[in-house]
Amino acid sequence: MTTVSFLLVPGLHLLDLAGPAQVFSTARDLDLHYRLAYVAEQPDVPTAQGVCVHAETTLPRLRPGDLLIVPGWRSPTLRGTGALTPQTLDWVAAHHRAGGTVASVCSGADVLGRAGLLDGRRCTTHHGLQDELAKRYRRATVVRDVLYVVDGRVVTSAGIASGIDLALHLIATRHGPAAAARIAREMVVYARRNGDERQSSAMLRHRGHLSDAVHKVQDLIDQRYAQRLPLADLAGAGGVSERTLTRQFTRATGLTPLAYQQALRLERAEHLIGHGSTVQAAARAVGFDDPRMLRRLRARG
Repeated sequence: MTTVSFLLVPGLHLLDLAGPAQVFSTARDLDLHYRLAYVAEQPDVPTAQGVCVHAETTLPRLRPGDLLIVPGWRSPTLRGTGALTPQTLDWVAAHHRAGGTVASVCSGADVLGRAGLLDGRRCTTHHGLQDELAKRYRRATVVRDVLYVVDGRVVTSAGIASGIDLALHLIATRHGPAAAARIAREMVVYARRNGDERQSSAMLRHRGHLSDAVHKVQDLIDQRYAQRLPLADLAGAGGVSERTLTRQFTRATGLTPLAYQQALRLERAEHLIGHGSTVQAAARAVGFDDPRMLRRLRARG
């Protein structure tokens, strides 16, 4: 069981909290083992939107595999807002020292900075706070105009809704992109992983649509991309004819079912090659009988 602890600061933005919390709550509903906890320095935390959120005031003992997330708060400036005691900041830093992952949404990056976690690291925040964050933490490298930045076990995201992207990334890292895509589908959001570097998985990149039949077929391809998948079998999974599937799949994703399967194979093969596998071994692992097909696909990319 992984605990996701949200550290709440007075004036917090509801979506900064609710977006990531919904991702991990949906993951729990889909039988991934998460427990959500909400902690603060006071039992009732006022939000920027006027709703009060109840939290525990005892800082929990976290394990290295647990996550600590700091949502942002209303912050026309960082200076003078988001006050926390040295004890709480030490708790944040201690979790990272023990091997844990610490993440932030929007102005929550300032808490990571005060805890000393941004020194020598790349980070981001809401576009309206980037200049101030850079001035406050001169040893940090603020990456501008991206959704999130991953630097080891410190993950920072931009404003408000980007917390959903951050949480989906954390799910994909721990459970694979198929799990993240499934959660995104349940939440009816566009599944994306575009941080500051090219890290967008084909499983997520082509999920930004609402066609249930196509999602069902993608689920099947995601699970069995290394196997031979006749179009008739895929159409059966989607509950439509082969011709209808090809038309709907192409309209929803921009790819045919075969091209989508090949994109998954190529992506996995590139990962294997990048970790020392030969082209021949990678081709076999992803289902190509002839490594020349993999070479052709790589050449096109």
